[in-house]
Amino acid sequence: MSLHLDIVTPDAHVYQGEVESATFPGSLGTFQVLIDHAPIISALTKGTLVYVNADGTHSLEIDGGVVEVLKNNITVLAESIA
Repeated sequence: MSLHLDIVTPDAHVYQGEVESATFPGSLGTFQVLIDHAPIISALTKGTLVYVNADGTHSLEIDGGVVEVLKNNITVLAESIA
């Protein structure tokens, strides 16, 4: 079983694929999502979104947005990617 991550901005579909983990700049601090994470919807602030997949560790600078985690699917609606 794995995590599926979708990162979307108003302008583009930035990433879609399987990840081992993802770390987000939450409004109350940084948090990480691993497999079988509890369902959550959280506001994101400006900061670094980091995800780990088979190709290694990747990071994106976002200007805020929202993340939803449900049944090992992570959907990020980012305002923009710097």
